[in-house]
Amino acid sequence: MKNILILVAALAVLNTAAAKLPAPSDEAKAKAAEAAAKAGHGNKVAAYQLCKSMDKTAASYYKSAKAAGKETRPPVETPACADPGPFVYTPPAAATASAGPVAAPAAAAPAAPAASAKKS
Repeated sequence: MKNILILVAALAVLNTAAAKLPAPSDEAKAKAAEAAAKAGHGNKVAAYQLCKSMDKTAASYYKSAKAAGKETRPPVETPACADPGPFVYTPPAAATASAGPVAAPAAAAPAAPAASAKKS
């Protein structure tokens, strides 16, 4: 009996968690795009730091092997490490250009009648 109650409770929780969320606003989409760009830049910086570290380790290995008189294969030519530079985010121009000025919706009721209701 306990197992059935636990199963029913778990299904109820899963059912509420599966509810459809509202679509994100344009501002939320822009923030998500910037966060993705920042994460991508962080990955590039990490790859650059790893490349520099591997180059330093290989140079140290070849130096110590040469000093010890060990025979080593010549180092393999690898591409130079590319420094990604500082993070710079520029939002897509298409989204900002197409947004343009938007007309404000007309008010349903003017503000003047609300002031006249106080006269009584």
